[in-house]
Amino acid sequence: QVRLVESGGGLVQPGGSLRLSCVASASTFSFHSMAWYRQAPGKQRERVAALIGEHDTNYADSVRGRFTISGDDAKNTLYLEMNSLKPEDTAVYYCNAVRVPQSYWGQGTQVTVSS
Repeated sequence: QVRLVESGGGLVQPGGSLRLSCVASASTFSFHSMAWYRQAPGKQRERVAALIGEHDTNYADSVRGRFTISGDDAKNTLYLEMNSLKPEDTAVYYCNAVRVPQSYWGQGTQVTVSS
């Protein structure tokens, strides 16, 4: 089964930056899409950014212009570059990969934006 492992989370001040990484175990899967989701306590999980196919990207309105999703196929790694972080960005961030009809999730990495 495909395993996704996130890293790069931590504590950062408002206005700061972090880069999250998601390393996939699979080298035999061709993913239809990969995405980053986040979930804050008491909140629904929401999609933050998605990479569809090789080039198409989608961003939530709340992060557009601040976050950038990208991938490195040679390293089986998905990235989320987060800039101008706000306290409301605080959440557990999850990596997701889809190869229709399967969907896979990582364990999550905590991002806390606070002074």
